[in-house]
Amino acid sequence: MTDLGERHEIVVGIDPARDCHLPLAWAVDEARRRRCGLRLVSAVPPRHDTQHVDDTPRNIALHQAASDALGAAAAWSRERHPEVEPVVDLVEGFPAPTIGRLSSHARIIVLGSRHLSRTSEFFSAGSLVVPVTAQAHCPVVVVGDAEHVTQQPPYLVVGIDGSESSKAALALALEEADLRGAALRAVSVWQPPVFPFHDEEAAVQAQRRMLSETTAGWSQKYPDITLTHEVLTGHPVEELAGAAEHALAVVVGRRGRGGYTGMRLGSVVHGLLHRAHCPVITVPVR
Repeated sequence: MTDLGERHEIVVGIDPARDCHLPLAWAVDEARRRRCGLRLVSAVPPRHDTQHVDDTPRNIALHQAASDALGAAAAWSRERHPEVEPVVDLVEGFPAPTIGRLSSHARIIVLGSRHLSRTSEFFSAGSLVVPVTAQAHCPVVVVGDAEHVTQQPPYLVVGIDGSESSKAALALALEEADLRGAALRAVSVWQPPVFPFHDEEAAVQAQRRMLSETTAGWSQKYPDITLTHEVLTGHPVEELAGAAEHALAVVVGRRGRGGYTGMRLGSVVHGLLHRAHCPVITVPVR
């Protein structure tokens, strides 16, 4: 289970080069629900000054653009929820490692996404999604599309595979469902092997037992949440994305810490970041 007891701020990465209203709205609403602080962060790479190149004018322009974006984001967030007073933080440093370091003390990191292809995401100079999600010490929310608030009753989806990271994801998913008054669908996906498999029913039954064992006891802590179990057959990314098509969010665990390149990010998490059309919440093991 994630240890969020002494983490008081939700941190939002503000990119002057893109529209941040969707992730900002998610973060402001979450700060209001949780009654916690909100920090808006924009990072500007350090100035490069050698005998051959001096990029001072460009660096000044980047600082000005970041400052303007932070000011606009702060004004917009106050207008949305006046009771949430954001802290504005303009930092000099490369964006991914800078925001990654903040995850050690943040409650949640919130980022926007352009649904880039995997190759584009890796080689995009301003990309934060993959590297921050891969190495953050706290849950990371990637908001590429708005929450589906018109779905009745509202629900979240959590992917369960029996691992410690999926147990951490379940804990946060229940917390989020409770904050929103939403239902929670606990989904396990059985992926058939490449070679013929003659006991599919036994495999599915084992998945059902795992789901029951993983979720056992939580109804006592959250008696008002409707928690359902589902075992789906197919590719985990496609099945989880399909289950979450009209969800407020899909929540999954993340194994390991990964590196800034993001190359160690799990395939299911990586796939959902590009496939799901709702906010994707990844949760590391404590």
